Amino acid sequence: MVPETAEADESADPVESCELRPFAIGAAEHGQRLDRALAVLVPEFSRNYLQQLIEAGAVELEGRTVLKASATVRAGQAGRIELRPTPQSQAFRPEVMNLVTVHEDEHLRIIDKPAGLVVHPAPGHWSGTLLNGLLALDPKASLLPRAGIVHRLDRDTSGLMVVARTRAAMDAMVALIAAREVKRQYLAVAHKPWTGAAARQVDAPIGRDPRNRLRMAVVDLERHPGKTARTLIERLDSNAQGCAVRCTLETGRTHQIRVHMASIGHPLVGDALYGGAPAAGLERQALHAFRLAFVHPVTQAPMEFRSPPPADLVHALQTWGLDYNRA
Repeated sequence: MVPETAEADESADPVESCELRPFAIGAAEHGQRLDRALAVLVPEFSRNYLQQLIEAGAVELEGRTVLKASATVRAGQAGRIELRPTPQSQAFRPEVMNLVTVHEDEHLRIIDKPAGLVVHPAPGHWSGTLLNGLLALDPKASLLPRAGIVHRLDRDTSGLMVVARTRAAMDAMVALIAAREVKRQYLAVAHKPWTGAAARQVDAPIGRDPRNRLRMAVVDLERHPGKTARTLIERLDSNAQGCAVRCTLETGRTHQIRVHMASIGHPLVGDALYGGAPAAGLERQALHAFRLAFVHPVTQAPMEFRSPPPADLVHALQTWGLDYNRA
């Protein structure tokens, strides 16, 4: 959900077969970290890639395997490195998959992402991601950072994503998102009956949870790092089982809707990370990006796209007897 600005992983070095290469630590490398020394001794490969090899047990020094890139080396030490493919080095490769394209022109593509699809390669998910699918769908995507992905959805969130097809369109879309000129709305199902006003503006900064680094949390910016975050939450229907709501992002922080819904006492159904639980037949977080609207960055034409909720979310809504047709 949050725009990303990091470039694609530069560690994707083209190593297709294994090669055992001996090396010797010289006076210039004495006292350095192992990864820094190898970056000098094996200069055709990135330091990131060499770190991967060290952690994979592919580097020996004085006949012993070294697993820490930070290990200090001494002049005169001899070793060898096995240059071989790593999962990370092969992550940015095309993989044919059945992606649903809602709209396509020479500048942009709108994807309807299914729940369960990881957007970008990361530890534990070096293949089978949306990025891999985009590289297979459009050969020109390889020329763009992150294959043109300008914002993300969590793995278990379904719905609409915009993907750029040119660098100019990508830069323009990132600017539009930063300027909050891209309207992104989500349908969510949450625990507990809704009370109070039908609409609630949640203005609460989000940062890394200081008690659990795997989560995000509403934080006090005077005590913890974080960023401002705003979500408009509107009740669609509610009963004793729970509620259906429409969430409009005014900022795009990591896990923003999930954190804000939990902070007001309505964790999403299926969202165990933030206090939710499986219910109404739904195991994944009950969140679907159903509407995306913006002015086309090249043609200046107003664009609006909608995605009906997937079958599992519809089943959950029907099981709890919640009406979502006003979304």
